Amino acid sequence: MTHVLIGLCCVIFALGPASGLNRLYGSDEALLTAQAAYFERWGVVPLELWDGSPPALLTPLTALFVHGSWLHLLGNMLFLYVFGGMAESRMGRLPFAAFYLIIGYLALLGYAAAHAASGRTLVGASGSIAGVLGAFLYLFPKARVTSVFPFLFFLPLRFPAWIVLLFWFFLQWQAAQDDPHGPGVAYLSHVVGFALGFLYAWARYRRDSVVATRPDDRATEGESQP
Repeated sequence: MTHVLIGLCCVIFALGPASGLNRLYGSDEALLTAQAAYFERWGVVPLELWDGSPPALLTPLTALFVHGSWLHLLGNMLFLYVFGGMAESRMGRLPFAAFYLIIGYLALLGYAAAHAASGRTLVGASGSIAGVLGAFLYLFPKARVTSVFPFLFFLPLRFPAWIVLLFWFFLQWQAAQDDPHGPGVAYLSHVVGFALGFLYAWARYRRDSVVATRPDDRATEGESQP
């Protein structure tokens, strides 16, 4: 299911105007106009969401499969590929798919609630993937994660998952505090998704022993963040 979700996001992006691959959208000004219309149609616009119209209520779901640029897509898909497989193996295919969609929907809804008057369009799977990271933290806290940090001279170092993911969460939380009006990256949706993913895993699996990771249970993480 992780591979299916990655494939869907990649195909939808390639066919849409943001990739620049589909010549049906034209070029230059025509392409920019098509991109704006595309994001407004399929993305979340908080100001419109609370009008209660059925199409607007579906946008937190459709927005999960829309990305604004190649960097946006590749960063999200990298994190989904690295952490999604192990989380899916623990949850099962269909429960993982439901988890991914529901957490992503709620993460975007949380952002929209905090910025109800915003007319800015929000797209991307970051909320869902943050939920996967939160669940991964609870399920596999001792898994070894190879990470690259700029302030450590980009050296690839391996840390326990709980250190890397809590550090990532702290960065998202700090960015959300520094960006109260919501321009740029929607860090608040990352925070909401991560917290909901962790709480779901805790509620669902707290009676089970956390999976004991074998020495070869490894994840790798680049410097890009979802």
